[in-house]
Amino acid sequence: MRWKSTGARILSFAFALLPMYPQPAHPQATNQPPSPNGPPPNWGPGRHETVSSTQTLTIGGAALQVDFAAGPLDLSPAQILPWIQRAANAVTVYYGRFPVPRARILIVPVADKEGILQGTTWGDMRGMPGFTRIRLGQHTTQQDLAEDWTMTHELVHMTFPGMPDDQHWMEEGLATYIEPIARVQAGELAATQVWRDMIDGMPKGEPAPGDRGMDQTHTWGRTYWGGALFCLVADVNIRKQTQNRKGLQDALRAIVAAGGTIDHDWPLMQALEVGDKATGTTVLTDQYKQWSQSPMPVDLARLWSDLGVRAAGKSVEFDSHAPLAHVRDAIMAR
Repeated sequence: MRWKSTGARILSFAFALLPMYPQPAHPQATNQPPSPNGPPPNWGPGRHETVSSTQTLTIGGAALQVDFAAGPLDLSPAQILPWIQRAANAVTVYYGRFPVPRARILIVPVADKEGILQGTTWGDMRGMPGFTRIRLGQHTTQQDLAEDWTMTHELVHMTFPGMPDDQHWMEEGLATYIEPIARVQAGELAATQVWRDMIDGMPKGEPAPGDRGMDQTHTWGRTYWGGALFCLVADVNIRKQTQNRKGLQDALRAIVAAGGTIDHDWPLMQALEVGDKATGTTVLTDQYKQWSQSPMPVDLARLWSDLGVRAAGKSVEFDSHAPLAHVRDAIMAR
């Protein structure tokens, strides 16, 4: 989830990769439906927490201040820090660096609960370019942390500028698409798992009757999976037009290099133009003009066939002779 503060934002399944995202709500979008584990009243950037311990991680050229709020946790900070390190490393691998020079990560224990309950990320918060707060259940296990996607999803939010409300789908779609790919490139996930989750999840992003385009249709499916579908189609088309020499990853790295991170507000077209310049195409701007105001269905059956990805039980089978098999492999390659 990405929240934007004045003056200065999750994937339950980064590709619906694991359980589900919060229901989008103004002014924030969440990646899970409302639940009894939702945030307490006044859960916002102005809330003060008593910090019981602090450690600093240096990853990807950035200093990450990790604060543990007072409260009960079965795991020690030393057992929790590797989870944060893995997530920050995955983002660094995908982008070539951590996107902002300094960030704060606040871990807030929640008594009598288990698991990663909620994540929120802000930009330019109290002197920090990026600030992520995670509500962590008291009885969370190391297995829970090993299987988590939420931390990586939240840190990906630091890699893109703040958008107007109508374009939060781009922020959430990018985090949904990138998180699992970054974890594949970092050696945390198998590509087969991510492609299987995409086969299951991408149909949720297709336009439904009454859809008026990405900027005007703010349903859960269009915000998360529709945004992710935009990214997948753009990635494939960039690679097709550049003979697989460039991809969406090159565009997003260029946006970060130009200062397009969470602590800055940009018009979406500005970010897309920077990305297009880096790939030598007009894929992002052209696709946005088409998708933003009109429903644009995607022939997913044809896309999976061209990429050589076929569902096989809980996994997938790859066709090495498919016309875009090289694109499929390049998307996941480090």
